[in-house]
Amino acid sequence: MNVSSIPLRRWLSAAALVVLVGQACTISLFNPPSDGTGTATPGPVAITNTPYAATQTTFIVTLPEPLLPGETLAISILDEVTGLSLNATQYPMTPRDNLTYTATLPLPVSSVVKYRYIRLGGAGAVEDTTFGTAIRYRLHSVASSAEVHDVIADWSDRSYARATGTIHGQVYNSDTGSPIPNILVTAGGIHYITDSLGRFEIAGLPTGTHQLTAYSLDGLYQPFQQGAVVAEGNPTIVDLRIKPTSLVNVTFMVSVPQDTVPGVPVRIAGNILQFGNTFADLQGGESVVSDRMPILNLQPDGRYSITLGLPVGTYIQYKYTLGGGYWNAEHKNDGGWIVREFLVPNQDIVVQDTVATWLASDQSGPILFEASVPSVTLAEDIVYIQFKGAGWMEPIPMWPLGNNRWAYQLYSPLNFLGSFSYRYCRNGQCGSADDNQTVGNAPTGRIASTSLLGQDIQDSVGSWKWFENPETFPLVGTTITPRTAGFVAGVEYQPVHHPNFSYYAPQAFANTKAIGSNLVVLTPTWSVTNVAPLRFSTTPGQDPFWIDSAIMISQARALGLNTAIFPTPQFLPSADTSISASTQFWKNAPKDAAWWQTWFTRYRAFLVNYADLATQTGAQTIILGGDWVTPALPGGLLPDGSASNVPADAEAQWRAIIQDVRSHFKGQVLWAMPYEKSSFTTPVSFLRDMDGIYLLWSTPIAPSPTSTKTDYTNEAGRLLDNEVAPLASLLGKPVILAVSYPAVAGAPNGCVANGSGGCLDFNALSRPNTDLPSVSLNLQTQADIYEAMLTAINARPWVAGFVSRGYYLPVTLQDKSTSIHGKPAANVVWYWYPRLLGTVR
Repeated sequence: MNVSSIPLRRWLSAAALVVLVGQACTISLFNPPSDGTGTATPGPVAITNTPYAATQTTFIVTLPEPLLPGETLAISILDEVTGLSLNATQYPMTPRDNLTYTATLPLPVSSVVKYRYIRLGGAGAVEDTTFGTAIRYRLHSVASSAEVHDVIADWSDRSYARATGTIHGQVYNSDTGSPIPNILVTAGGIHYITDSLGRFEIAGLPTGTHQLTAYSLDGLYQPFQQGAVVAEGNPTIVDLRIKPTSLVNVTFMVSVPQDTVPGVPVRIAGNILQFGNTFADLQGGESVVSDRMPILNLQPDGRYSITLGLPVGTYIQYKYTLGGGYWNAEHKNDGGWIVREFLVPNQDIVVQDTVATWLASDQSGPILFEASVPSVTLAEDIVYIQFKGAGWMEPIPMWPLGNNRWAYQLYSPLNFLGSFSYRYCRNGQCGSADDNQTVGNAPTGRIASTSLLGQDIQDSVGSWKWFENPETFPLVGTTITPRTAGFVAGVEYQPVHHPNFSYYAPQAFANTKAIGSNLVVLTPTWSVTNVAPLRFSTTPGQDPFWIDSAIMISQARALGLNTAIFPTPQFLPSADTSISASTQFWKNAPKDAAWWQTWFTRYRAFLVNYADLATQTGAQTIILGGDWVTPALPGGLLPDGSASNVPADAEAQWRAIIQDVRSHFKGQVLWAMPYEKSSFTTPVSFLRDMDGIYLLWSTPIAPSPTSTKTDYTNEAGRLLDNEVAPLASLLGKPVILAVSYPAVAGAPNGCVANGSGGCLDFNALSRPNTDLPSVSLNLQTQADIYEAMLTAINARPWVAGFVSRGYYLPVTLQDKSTSIHGKPAANVVWYWYPRLLGTVR
């Protein structure tokens, strides 16, 4: 069953705030905006400091074992806007007996409370799951006075052998009966994001009664909760029906302190997607990111305002900020944190607020950071500043001054004496696009110190890592034969995600279009978080939400780009650079009959989810397969050549999966297969069910260590003629060459030495992975490979397309990765693509 497109239209409308075009680049400290553009006609005024009615909620929790002498139990009410670990409020709990504790708290009616249990005294610990993973929070939707019964499964410093069970089911729209994706379902502190069919599965719950809650990340559906009894060995099946909400216009009007730098961006950070919440554990304990927050407009009277369409009945926690939820957010007059509360009414409304102060203490003055950056910094780049608290936190966009100068005034929280670290980076990619003085994921950083008086720190960024002196190489002209209509000239994006990528997607699509591409291949992911038992689903912060992918496809199509979706699993990282994460996954998997059945079930759900997304968004193509599924094919082999113990009915399993995908998506379906001799000698018969082959190509094309670019061309042509052409003829299917070579010495050999006698997994060179100094950067080699491969296909009209794989979306880097974003290889593509497509002759 295809999911109705009505929810998608509602999401795209409500989520327009998520994709903010031109944030910092449209703001100048010398030319602040002064009109009221974007502000609706004011309606009734709401005074936000009026407290909401509270009701008594009693939390009753059962422990896995009695506390030790000197230990106590507390319930921690969490603030996701500031950061879960940054502004929690703890309430002591009272024992009823040695395993049962209770606390009664007054909570605002219609609020959604996020909480967890902590053990105090002794070693102290927070609760975690039976899988040993931390509990972010439990959810309780406050309707009236109630008792909440919870069971603590485990402590972070202990583990217990206990009976567990599973809750699974689907979430539906109560009005239409349609399944709903992108809903957070939680029980026992375990979270699951529903897929396109509204499915969820919460495993590893201790037996007993749990509170099951469904929560809409964007507020477009009302929260729902009920008790669910979990028994050992018998899954609890629950279908949830939740009610959609309507949207009203809410105008936020705020007065800011007089010491606010005129015209700087004032944002709203909040607890729903539209206000920058990522529902993920980001750097330094934060959950909101500046790039996804709405920016208010400066009014003629000095106030700031914005009008947003918000869902009726949604409980919103928010604050105003000049940065994120932690750095440069508003404070109370006494310096304490402030998190505002607002319940969206059923009519248009104006909310009038006043920021008391940006300062957390009058014992430390604000610090103005001014940075001069290299002249090679691209006009579309935004310079960010990153601060270090307990650890490095989310980067914050600076304010452009013009002439390669950027500024940022830090007000808070500077309520401490001493020094702290900071650094600069491009496009928020600290750890990848760094100031060369502070490179990597864990640098010392530049040092600043607090002071009673305000300060002006002037820095100079000497050069950017991976963009020190951007290289270009002369292009070699050649005669290029235009292809017939339907030829594919594309770019495939790297399957890595951070919530701030969505801000840079429009620029990436524009760059992709500018080099002549007619296709963009998106690689949305689900993450494997446990091998046995297999857990494979959307992990916030690591995988894009449904709405993130939907918006990106909409943006690409608006530029005239065809779009393909290539669903790509993210596996647990491998510590061995010679072994890919997928290889490590297959090595660790038990691969018995029960495990295989779970694998096929999960993988089918993964593909159907993105088939539904492709249908709803109008994507033209979905790509199945990939090198990671090779062990699951009929007669499957592990990367070391040994049998994978794949079930005898693997062929039938795959045919059923393909049939299921086609029932959800009517567009083109391609199969991604790696170029390997074993795959070519015994192609699986279900390839005949595909519309084409997406050939993953990173094979050696250097016959000898002294091979030239001409040798690369000849070897690539030989392989295409002798091995690929017969397969294309046998299957009667078009073949698209999807090419991936890093910009390093040794790339043409298909093997980059890992220093231990083996070959490096090319993905180890991708950002944001740590650099490998033993590998030598060579931009010319990558450009030569691309020219050689394009020359080879120019002479072979049966090749139906060429795609560059591994494009790094958020920032231009001349690094060692397979990405061509900003590298000389991109210039080669820019020359070839329009001529192959016949748009330039």
